[in-house]
Amino acid sequence: MVKRILVPVDGSDCSNEALQFAAEEWPAAELVLLHVINPARSSAGSELGVPGAVEQWYENATTRSETVLSNAAATVDRDVETLTEVGRPGNTIRDVAEAEDVDAIVIGSHGRTGVSRVLLGSVAEGVVRKASVPVTVVR
Repeated sequence: MVKRILVPVDGSDCSNEALQFAAEEWPAAELVLLHVINPARSSAGSELGVPGAVEQWYENATTRSETVLSNAAATVDRDVETLTEVGRPGNTIRDVAEAEDVDAIVIGSHGRTGVSRVLLGSVAEGVVRKASVPVTVVR
């Protein structure tokens, strides 16, 4: 029985669809919404020696995370737990799934194919391959 579900959200349509799917498919389960701040995106400005660029980026990323989580939570008609973590998205999702003792992960996929998938990778695919709990991919 699925009692606790991790749903990574990034503000995209596909993550919102994954959240809606999880809420409808498991109406009694606790939903844990996760937004991951990716530090690989923090280098803008810091390479040029702009003082405080990384700190400003992190502050903006944290504010965006709060907005993404709040907007996602508002789309479901029940209380949800929200988390913000910093790290590589795939690894962080798997780590949080274990730390939060969830029974499943429901994740959206952009559905990239071909060269864009090879170049950009797939967070959902990495989660599916290495997660210790069942993963449902919604696209």
